Amino acid sequence: MIIGLSIAAPVGPIGLLCIQRTINYGRLSGLLTGLGAATADGIYGAIAAFSLTAVSGFLVHQQSLFSAVGGIFLLYLSIKTFLSEPATEAVMKSHKGYFYDYTSTVALTLTNPATILSFAAIFAGLGLGSVNKGFLSALLMTIGVFIGSAVWWFILSGGVSSFRKKLKPRFLQIINKVSGGVLALFAVLAFKTLWH
Repeated sequence: MIIGLSIAAPVGPIGLLCIQRTINYGRLSGLLTGLGAATADGIYGAIAAFSLTAVSGFLVHQQSLFSAVGGIFLLYLSIKTFLSEPATEAVMKSHKGYFYDYTSTVALTLTNPATILSFAAIFAGLGLGSVNKGFLSALLMTIGVFIGSAVWWFILSGGVSSFRKKLKPRFLQIINKVSGGVLALFAVLAFKTLWH
């Protein structure tokens, strides 16, 4: 659980997306965005915990491909966020739905090279995944990673939701512009890894 929480907690592109969707579409949208990330974290946790070295090796070796796909998706989200209007009834009608909130974040997190490398580094550093300790141990590790990550997203979406209604439309517009700009910066950083 601590591994899942520690990987989810640093505010990166997924955290910004969770905050922005919570502000614009409500707590459930933010929570499902976070649970999409927790699902991807659980998948990577399973790969490491079940010692799927061929899969984890493939993911690490395909880092450039994941950087490109993740960068393109982040760029799309940054433009969409930058141009979006503050939370209004019209914005709520433009919401693509909770299923999109969840699945788009699963895809984005799975293509985030930082997530792949974080799990590889943590599991290698702790010696996890290098020794087969049995199916139940690996399953509990996977569930723990998911729960730890999900707890963070529950806290973040709940915290943002608690002051959402107090924010004025002008401030919400500034949040969208800043979030869009920061997501674009993350996209540039993802593309930058292609040349290293």
